[in-house]
Amino acid sequence: MSLDVFRGATIAAMMLVNNPGDWSAAYSPLLHASWHGWTFTDTVFPFFLWIVGVAIPLSIVRRLEQGQSRRELFTHAVRRAAILFGLGLFLNSFGYLIDGSLLRDGLGDWLHHYLTTVRIPGVLQRIAVCYLAAIAVFLLTEVRGQIITVGALLLVYWLLMALVPVPGYGAGVLEKEGNFSQFIDNLLLNGPLIGTHVWKSSGTWDPEGIVSTLPAIATCLFGVLTGHLLRQPWSPAVRTSWIFTGGSVLMFAGQLMHLWLPINKNIWTSSYSIFMAGLAMVCFGVCYWIVDVQGWRRWARPLAIYGMNAITVFVLAGILGRLTTTIKVGGKSGDPMALKTLLYNLLFAPIPDPKVASLAWALMYVGILYAVAWYMYRRKWFVKF
Repeated sequence: MSLDVFRGATIAAMMLVNNPGDWSAAYSPLLHASWHGWTFTDTVFPFFLWIVGVAIPLSIVRRLEQGQSRRELFTHAVRRAAILFGLGLFLNSFGYLIDGSLLRDGLGDWLHHYLTTVRIPGVLQRIAVCYLAAIAVFLLTEVRGQIITVGALLLVYWLLMALVPVPGYGAGVLEKEGNFSQFIDNLLLNGPLIGTHVWKSSGTWDPEGIVSTLPAIATCLFGVLTGHLLRQPWSPAVRTSWIFTGGSVLMFAGQLMHLWLPINKNIWTSSYSIFMAGLAMVCFGVCYWIVDVQGWRRWARPLAIYGMNAITVFVLAGILGRLTTTIKVGGKSGDPMALKTLLYNLLFAPIPDPKVASLAWALMYVGILYAVAWYMYRRKWFVKF
């Protein structure tokens, strides 16, 4: 149960940090670090990827024991990854479908605008790629091979970032412009013919970009290795001790690497991958000990319910967020404004402290989505693919 609880806490945190009432009035821990360093918000995505990895040994080994072949399991993983990637593209495309531009511009102009501006990377897309890669490594190697793969991914990425020269900047640049990851994103996802397909706020790179997916795969594989620990025939106390020890060692290693390679979520540096995997292990260790070992489950049930339909909640949140910012309604002055702006002004803007008001909106979002997850749980609707 602890894995569902930890997944639920992570997805609830994701809803909290992704949906402030006012981005300019959010508390700093609920925003990403501007570049190097990390905040509470920067823990959410790597935690989720790590959880995806933990679940792989727990589910795949059981299905192998039931007689399914590795080929069948990989085929299922390919289908699942394709659905996840497609859902991510759908979320990136949703705004184009509801903003009225198709009716206003006509199919030809609308299609040209869409094909030259839609963002291709994204959170679900990265989860899909990392999940499929981790499944492939798990099915093809034993634990030793998985450890070697993690080390190779992190070392290769570090060497690429440190040694490959970027035209006009040289080698070893780790700023927003001029680093190797940004160069590859701009080279492959932007161009005079294909348009711009990265995160609009950056224009030349994507936080879920191409090369930075290599250490993100390593984050997922760290979860796979933790899944192996959970399957060991040890006592709960020994198992918990190994989880805490492994997490502490990785956190120390990540902080040590930070002296030469800064912890950075946007380019998912190797130090960030290692440190966040360690932090995830320690946080999960607490959850595992409280929920599964001590048996204090009643208080954790709401988080477990959240975690049972995590991807569904994420997709619904993305749709709801895009609808409320795209739909325009008349305000008091008669000028059209976004539905979110109208609701926020009516419900939370009167709160004297703008940061408290912004947080209250985010908490309302978390509550609404929990209500959806709870209803699905009560109806025994678990979306699996």
